Amino acid sequence: MAPSAVLITGATSAIGSALAREYAAPGVTLYLHGRNTKCLQEVASACRARGARVETMRLDVRDVAALRAWLEALGPLDVVIVNAGMNTHVGPSGEPEPWDEVEALLDVNLKAAMVVVHAVLPAMRARGCGQIALISSLAGYFGLPVTPTYSATKAGLKAYGEALRGWLAPEGIRVNVVMPGYVKSPMCDAMPGPKPFLWSPERAAKAIRRGLERDKARISFPFPLNWGTWWLAVLPASLSTRLVRWLGFARHGT
Repeated sequence: MAPSAVLITGATSAIGSALAREYAAPGVTLYLHGRNTKCLQEVASACRARGARVETMRLDVRDVAALRAWLEALGPLDVVIVNAGMNTHVGPSGEPEPWDEVEALLDVNLKAAMVVVHAVLPAMRARGCGQIALISSLAGYFGLPVTPTYSATKAGLKAYGEALRGWLAPEGIRVNVVMPGYVKSPMCDAMPGPKPFLWSPERAAKAIRRGLERDKARISFPFPLNWGTWWLAVLPASLSTRLVRWLGFARHGT
């Protein structure tokens, strides 16, 4: 049965906005979160034009009290897509990631994602149904030298989602880990290194929805990039590190 109440955090991002449009339809209520007011209203308008009822919320997910208060007031949700995220990377000459950006990234990508789960879970458990999708990354398989903190948060989100799935499945709650490769976006454009098998946000959104409908534990794409990154986690770390550097994902100038 198609979901009637869908929450998407980070709905102003490339993947988030594409997912909002993908789920927008008559009879569907979309709860869309973002930080950019103009972009959020544009996404909301596009979704309303497709017949969806839309409620928006602009807030910083690092404001845990505000985030929890908003989520707990929404009531039962069918699908929750935890998509809000950010990135940082090492400098062109190997300078460390700025510490304030590291802290922000940990708070947004990992801590806030856990806050969302904690806030929406009681209503789902009371109903005995619901679905939570955590947007991780193929970088969660093996850390890239140019984005160490981003890789760490996505690996943490992957492990968290897999643990939740095992814990909550007997209660009828589905948890899915989404591991995209490179999807065209300003954040992707800003990342150093090559970007093989680049997908459009619309293509990614369709793949994510299809995977969620099939309740795939891990929704990873595109092939063969997902297959290759899986092998990076399986091979000896010394070999994987050499492969990553050979493929051009080392810092600039090395």
